[in-house]
Amino acid sequence: MTQAAPIDAVMRSLADPTRRAVFERIVGSDEISVAELTRGSGVTQGAISQHLKSLKQAGLVIERPEGRKVYYRAQPEGLAPLVDWMSHYGVFWRERFASLRTLLKEIDP
Repeated sequence: MTQAAPIDAVMRSLADPTRRAVFERIVGSDEISVAELTRGSGVTQGAISQHLKSLKQAGLVIERPEGRKVYYRAQPEGLAPLVDWMSHYGVFWRERFASLRTLLKEIDP
């Protein structure tokens, strides 16, 4: 099996809405345990663990074991492939907005 490019792993991981919600809760916390993530989520602890595994493999979260608990925290560097990919399209939109601005000035000087 071939290894997915980092951007593919990040996009695949964040494509799932439940996993995205888990990631957003982690980002909003300094550190959070599986039990805390499960509480109020409407998702089983086993499902949360599977989502965490995917986020970890994509490099989006890191874990810190402490006794019987494992705490998770966001790893901002994991979003770098996505940010790099999006910045490529930022140039496209900046050019389009500049053209639109010019057109609007021509229409209504």
